[in-house]
Amino acid sequence: MIAFNLLTLKIDNPAMKASLKSILTLTTLFFISACGADNSVNSPWRQLALNNTVLLTLPHGKVVIELAPQFSPKNVAQFSDLTKSGFYDSTKFYRVIDGFVAQAGPKDGSKKDKSVPLLAMESEWQTDSKWTYTPVQQQDLFAQQTGFKDGFAIAYQASNNDSPSKAWLTHCPGTIAMARNNEADTASSHFYFVIGQAPRYLDKIMTIVGRVVYGMQHVQAIQRTEVVEGDYAVDHRDFTKIIRMQLMSDVEKADQIHIEVENTESTMFAERLIKRRARESDFFYKKPPPVLDVCQIPIRSRRVK
Repeated sequence: MIAFNLLTLKIDNPAMKASLKSILTLTTLFFISACGADNSVNSPWRQLALNNTVLLTLPHGKVVIELAPQFSPKNVAQFSDLTKSGFYDSTKFYRVIDGFVAQAGPKDGSKKDKSVPLLAMESEWQTDSKWTYTPVQQQDLFAQQTGFKDGFAIAYQASNNDSPSKAWLTHCPGTIAMARNNEADTASSHFYFVIGQAPRYLDKIMTIVGRVVYGMQHVQAIQRTEVVEGDYAVDHRDFTKIIRMQLMSDVEKADQIHIEVENTESTMFAERLIKRRARESDFFYKKPPPVLDVCQIPIRSRRVK
């Protein structure tokens, strides 16, 4: 792919600096060609649909989650239905490990817990020759290629003799996924946020249903339930409670939070990736290697009226 090669060039080389403008132009032309020259590609921002976002109200603040029905439709549908019914209201974050995840849901084995049907895993999907994404890195530690699709960090494996081309979502900070038992198809209602270093070893064995687009500082402030050995245990009464979870479309209009996110299919985003890899700022008096970890690229968001 032309775009992939351009994005992996070591453009901190003096000879390459002079051609940066032409590289950006070629990348722009590629993305217009690959994605179609329409307004969605040319717009740097994408507004989230109210029926595809969740408003999570915690005791200390509000969090907005963008759902991913295009990648995990059945899991997102059940998660949305539970949210809409008020299922998560007053449940607690009962497993919160610093640098790892914050997990919430009803009491294990309770009537409420058992009332929800189990879900089949939706952790990866096959792709064809028409499937496109914005590439980031080749041969990272967990995948042949990484990139972005619809604002979500993805990984990609090209077809070989044994299997077709596949893609999957990655466990970057802020990701929300369905918790499960040891068996693959045992997710139901429990979910977790990634709150620490990206646990990419969970990729392809868990179903990711969305990502935080607003209020990540409030997710990070959820009470940890595991403590340093020798310290006092956290009382379960102090676990962070979910005040309310709602689909944004069900929230009173005056209280709705409208969010726009960076359009990762736009030509401007592709150009930003190249500049971020180059690290041209004077601050970098010693140039780091031209490596661009997909989980270290913040996807910008903003509130709109």
